Amino acid sequence: MQIQRILTEMHNDDLRDKNMMGLPHQSAITLLRKFQSGLKREHFTVSGDSAISGHGWNHTCAYFCVQEHVHVSTYMYDQVLIRQMMGFRGRLLQCACRSGFQQFVRGKASQAAAVKPFVYQDMLQFENQPDINWKKLTGDYVSTFEVKGKKMLHVQPEALTLIAEQAMVDIAHLLRPGHLKQLASILTDPEASNNDKFVALELLKNASIAADMVLPGCQDTGTAICMGKKGQYVWTEGGDGEALSKGVYNTYINRNLRYSQVAPLDMYQEINTGTNLPAQIEIYATDSSQYDFLFLAKGGGSANKTFLYQQTKALLNPEKLLSFVNEKVKTLGTAACPPYHLALVIGGTSAEYNLKTVKLASTKYLDTLPTTGNEHGRGFRDLELEQEIHTLTQRLGIGAQFGGKYFCHDVRVIRLPRHGASCPVGLGVSCSADRQIVGKITEEGVFLEQLETNPSKYLPLIEEKDLSETVIEVNMNQPMTEMLSQLNQFPIRTRLSLSGTLIVARDIAHAKLKERLDSGNGLPQYIKDHPVYYAGPAKTPEGYASGSFGPTTAGRMDSYVDQFQAAGGSMIMLAKGNRSREVTKACKKHGGFYLGSIGGPAAILAENCIKSVEVMEYPELGMEAIWKVEVTNFPAFIVVDNKGNDFFKEWQVE
Repeated sequence: MQIQRILTEMHNDDLRDKNMMGLPHQSAITLLRKFQSGLKREHFTVSGDSAISGHGWNHTCAYFCVQEHVHVSTYMYDQVLIRQMMGFRGRLLQCACRSGFQQFVRGKASQAAAVKPFVYQDMLQFENQPDINWKKLTGDYVSTFEVKGKKMLHVQPEALTLIAEQAMVDIAHLLRPGHLKQLASILTDPEASNNDKFVALELLKNASIAADMVLPGCQDTGTAICMGKKGQYVWTEGGDGEALSKGVYNTYINRNLRYSQVAPLDMYQEINTGTNLPAQIEIYATDSSQYDFLFLAKGGGSANKTFLYQQTKALLNPEKLLSFVNEKVKTLGTAACPPYHLALVIGGTSAEYNLKTVKLASTKYLDTLPTTGNEHGRGFRDLELEQEIHTLTQRLGIGAQFGGKYFCHDVRVIRLPRHGASCPVGLGVSCSADRQIVGKITEEGVFLEQLETNPSKYLPLIEEKDLSETVIEVNMNQPMTEMLSQLNQFPIRTRLSLSGTLIVARDIAHAKLKERLDSGNGLPQYIKDHPVYYAGPAKTPEGYASGSFGPTTAGRMDSYVDQFQAAGGSMIMLAKGNRSREVTKACKKHGGFYLGSIGGPAAILAENCIKSVEVMEYPELGMEAIWKVEVTNFPAFIVVDNKGNDFFKEWQVE
């Protein structure tokens, strides 16, 4: 475009043939050959005319060299050639035949040499501060002193440990009021499906039980993440990461939470750390006199639904972008427990900055960004596109796990600056266990965001019987052949109420069973006689039959299904989320079923459905052991049947 503009000016000023002495034809051709990878003869056109040739070609080459000399390194990578260009420019100026041309050249060179002034701008620059209801934990562990006339805030390590410990306690059991209001609104929406309403009601009930601060809202109590922004007038004793990690440790050790972190002993052998450490600690320097925090507990299900796509400028038009989003959103599936808070980030100075922004956007941390960009590259929210994409998700039909409108509660779209040769696009979610909280330490004390301690106020006067059709009761203590015969009578989407014995096994347990199969020992009888539930319990509180015991993501066990069913096991599987086509094929081939449990309400399952838990095998695996549980009225849906039908098939991407 720059070449086209210059040549057009030459044409308009009648300089191409009148005001300029031509150089030898061979000189121009030789020069252009030197940087032929960047410029080609056919690029030199004026106002749609054919390629310049002969005398005009010489003029074109010479004129381009004069106009572009300050940018010559863009096109040439040989320093000798650059020096040749500078000398060439000098000779050209000497041979110019009119002073008007020389003045024209000097003016253009002056414009090209103009330097833009320095402007610093944070890429994520907030327009205002969010309105947060704070609760004070303590006024201890903070004090002030002066250095060179400036007031400094002294924060003792106990303050860091306290804020991290209480933050992780709160987000394991409590949710933000806004999230609960969104769940409650589903129940009064006439466009919501019965399945949407059923899931929303279960999640509200679950939140009410978790708010008793005994059972966590989700059995996957997550990776602990802490982002701190430390003002330049804040002074600590050092070791901030250690003090924050101690708070995380205290919570997971002393509460009924699951240890999910595994440490590699070598490239292939791993062991559970037994504390849920390490935590992910990030501390940034800011211009303030306080210490600000964002705490998250990120479960494996939602973390695994974070994606990076390396795209190009070609994506940046409305039609292509919406088509792209439509395709990629379908791949999220329901394994991470919708309804989701969806985040889309376009651009970014690096891939990792893009994905960092995805995580922050999904927590609403970036809600007060500006809604327009500027020439310096500030990030902004695109409110119009957020609404378009939200509408798109409502029309997919996936809904809150089993069909309907509420695949997503809301959408956040953030646009960032990018390198001209790169266009990263990030997509991620915060799931129905929407666990985050902000905190701060000031000279007044230690503060955390106040989460909702009374979720039951969002429960409507509505009963489950008003939400869906007949529920089929299934006795899981009858022979497997009879259970399969009963399920064979009903289509996918059918609601079930399960009572009886379940065998609980997840990733490592499946690997152990496969080793037995591969060695010729066959599968144990219990995996043939009973349905298998993909799950892993949190710690059991005193006086309870079980800790939080919700389903885990089914897709991680897909590779085992065909082999296990061929050996008579895993004929009925229970978990959350969609499965691969190989599972659908295996169920049709062997006569099996996959039942979907509602993802999210782990506490209500422990409180109301699970009556007893005992270890069957591999106790050394901790939560990954094989368990036997007795349940009553355990809610489920038929997702994949023995005829090749899959509830999620229409949303699968080829």
